[in-house]
Amino acid sequence: MKKSIFLTVMCMAFSLCLAQQNAASKPETKGKQAEPKETVAFDKVEHDFGTIQESGGTVEYAFSFKNAGKTPLVITKVSASCGCTATDYTKEPVAPGKKGFVKATFDPRGVKSAFTKNVTVFTDGEPQRIVLTIKGDVK
Repeated sequence: MKKSIFLTVMCMAFSLCLAQQNAASKPETKGKQAEPKETVAFDKVEHDFGTIQESGGTVEYAFSFKNAGKTPLVITKVSASCGCTATDYTKEPVAPGKKGFVKATFDPRGVKSAFTKNVTVFTDGEPQRIVLTIKGDVK
């Protein structure tokens, strides 16, 4: 009996400590509207080239994004999932409300099948990492 009372008291104490910790870690939002977390807003994150010809040469698509935050946004790095995809992007800081781009260029030489390639964008905003996708079918 003493063990069950002791266990009940310990569980209640643990619950009380956990509740206080959660309350202390929540930011004050009383009287304030919550800021939107997302500061990088891409028009779309996937592009389908459809069917392309290997002999037709490279194809490219520029993903457009808007800085939905209140401070300038910087793309810190862009990386492609393989060597057949090259990238370019807005190098200068993008002012709040302004637009930027991330371009993906795919070289179909040596590919005679469906493809899906990812381009990962790293920013100093939210989200800090965005994965863009290009896909298609090479004939």
